[in-house]
Parts: sequence; structure tokens; C-alpha cells
Amino acid sequence: MRRSDLFLPATRETPGAGSEAAKLLVRAGLIRGFGSGLWAVTPAGQRVRAKLTDRVVAAMDSIGGQRVRLPGLQYADRWRESGRWGGFEGEMFTLENRDGQAMCLAPSHEEGVVNLLDGPVRSHHDLPLLVYQVESKFRDDHARNGLVRTKEFTMKDAYSVHADEAGLRETYREVRAAYERALDDVGLEYAIVEADAGVMGGATSEEFVAPVADAGGDSDRLVYCTGAGCRFGVTDEHDGFDEYDADDACPECGGSLAASDGIEVGHVFQLGTRYSQAMDFTVDTADGDERSVEMGSYGLGVDRLLQTLGQQHGSPDNLAWPVTDWGSVAPYRAAIVPVGDDSEVLGVAERIHDDCGREDVLLYDEDAGLSVGERFAESGLLGIPAKVVVGNTYREDGVVDVETASGTEKLAVDEVAAFVERFAGSGSRAADSGVSD
Repeated sequence: MRRSDLFLPATRETPGAGSEAAKLLVRAGLIRGFGSGLWAVTPAGQRVRAKLTDRVVAAMDSIGGQRVRLPGLQYADRWRESGRWGGFEGEMFTLENRDGQAMCLAPSHEEGVVNLLDGPVRSHHDLPLLVYQVESKFRDDHARNGLVRTKEFTMKDAYSVHADEAGLRETYREVRAAYERALDDVGLEYAIVEADAGVMGGATSEEFVAPVADAGGDSDRLVYCTGAGCRFGVTDEHDGFDEYDADDACPECGGSLAASDGIEVGHVFQLGTRYSQAMDFTVDTADGDERSVEMGSYGLGVDRLLQTLGQQHGSPDNLAWPVTDWGSVAPYRAAIVPVGDDSEVLGVAERIHDDCGREDVLLYDEDAGLSVGERFAESGLLGIPAKVVVGNTYREDGVVDVETASGTEKLAVDEVAAFVERFAGSGSRAADSGVSD
């Protein structure tokens, strides 16, 4: 991608409002505010969202999830059946259509999935079933902390339906494990904590909570294990929170505990028959009887994940998207920065751009109108994991400098594409593969 062709409103100026994490995303040109609780995403920001979505979709597909789309605008009748009409503590957007019928912008889709499946799903032979979507949700919440608490947000929400409790528990474990794989792929540090089911209902739920230095506002306090592979954590919403001390050992693995603010990025629920009984969603059983289906609900916040990743791995001045065995969700795998405007340097930069595949690398071309200093500053602000510098080293020795968080390597021009592929991963090109939300 040529910088001169890109709409990227990056700026070194600091916005006047919002959390520090959101300000950094605004400065990097990934998001723009549309008023309290509403955010637009720029092309570079959408690339990050598409890569995050790709990992989540891949995780759900790997366990047999089937992607659907449920309408965000819904009539009140099914919500009244479930007993949740007006049950979101004033956070549900409600309206009347031109015929005077009550409607809402769905804050969640448990009712919607019952409406989708009830009728076509009639027998235990049709189960188990796992469907998911990546769509907008709407809640008239008190907006705060950038993308973490908004009035419109993108969520991957999934719903499972089962003939018995054993089937529900099995799928719950599968989705929980799929979430772990997706979050590991994108490089998020997180803990899994017991949680209150709240307005969703059901007997069992767990949250995926990411430790951050400052979540802002009324965020949770989190105590979590720092041991490799251990996901133990507890938040201050837990009745026994005061019993856990960051100086004590983890009760699950004996590793060290740490304390921080925490941001919830995902939540999984065993709903049981909470919705199926209320909405009369039943199936025929193997013995010829009839019973209410068992349901599970599973949410993962794409927009929250974007900001939380940026906050965990960035600095006050620059983003720093992590690179994992899978790849990176950075908007571009590499930035190509020519130093000087002589034809030889510019020609080499163009060649590297072509060799790397163009669409997932950012070329600071001559027509972009940016000084060398501005090119370096912007690529650092964006958190691009590899910077290919074509300048004095090439003029003197015929090689280019490739800068990463691990240091600088001097490579021949024809070695750069393979290095970028190994370093940032071919799987990180989801933004150009048609994967979107």
C-alpha cells in the first residue's frame, strides 16, 4: 500500500478528551470520535479489526460453529416472552415504528437466536448446534474509556443449543478453549475469572479479563497469575477477592500473583433453560418425550480487544502490536522507509514493496509528502512491527536495515520478503483476504 494512496489521519497532536488508550488510537489515525460513545474506524483501523475478526472466526469455525446474521433491529414480542424487555437497567434503545409497534436495537441476541432456531430445530437429532455472528450491538451505556464502553460496538456472539446438560457443558468447554486459542494468537495477556451471570441469567459464567495499567473509570481490579500457561484470576466483583494477595502464591499452580486494573474482553455463559422455558423452545427427546433445550451464550468484544491490545503492548507515545507464532494484527506487517529521493533508493523501495506483496506492507513513497523524520515517527506511532530502511547502508554496502523490537538486521534486497513473511506471518494478511465483520 502506497502511503500517498492511503487515508490515514495520524497526528502527533494529543486529542483533548477520552482515555489515554483511546487518545493513542486517535493519534495513530485508527479511530475518530463521532460523539460520546460513538467511534468511526479508519482504513488502517479496519485492517486491525479484520485481522482480529479473522482469528475469532477461525477459532469458532474450528469447533464447528456456523456463521449467521441476526437483525439488530427487533420487535418487542420475543423480548417480552423472555422477560427481558426493559430489563437492561435503562440501557436498551427502544423505539416505535410508523405503525406504533414497539421495537429495540438489540443489546444481545439470546432472544434472536431462539427466534431463528425455534421451529426448524424440533428434535434431539438436530442438536447440538452452535451458531455465531460478528455484528453490532447497541446499549445506552455511560460512555467511557474509548472503545471499551460505547453505545454501539462490534461483538462476536455465539449461541449453542443442546438436548441435555452434558452437551451444554461439553460445548462450553470447547468455546472456552477456542477463545483461549484466539486470544493467544493475537498476543493478549488475560486471565479467566468466575463471574456473575447478571442480566443474561444462567448458573455458570466466566469472564476473560485483560490486565492493564490503567483501565480508567470504574474498571475492575484484577489479581491474576503470571505463571506461563496459567489463566487463574479473580476480580473485585468476586466475594472472596480480599482473600487474594498479590504477594501470595497462585492457588492453582503455585506461581506468582500480580494485581492490576482489568478489562473484560469476553464472557461465556451456561444459560441452561433460562430462555427456552420462557419462550417455549422445546425438542423431542430420544424416548419420545419433549423437553426445553439447554442453551449457552458466548461473547467476545472485537472493538474492546483492539483497544486493549494496543494498551497492553504500546507505550504512551506509540502502539506496538505483538507478533506471535500466528503473525500480527498490526495494520501492516512492515513499513518501507526510503531515506533520500535519489532514483536508486526509490527503485529499491518499490522492488521490496512488490516482493512483499504490496497490500500488507506500507511504502512511504515520494508522493506522500512526508519528511524522513515524519515517516519514521508515523510508522512507530502505528506500531508496525518491522521497518525496512533503504538509505545509507544500501548506498554503501548494498544491503538494507530491517528494524524490529529485537534489533536491526542487515539483509540483501532479495531476502527482505522472506524475512517479513517469517517474522510477521503470512496469516496476518486477513485484511486483504475478504475476511471482515
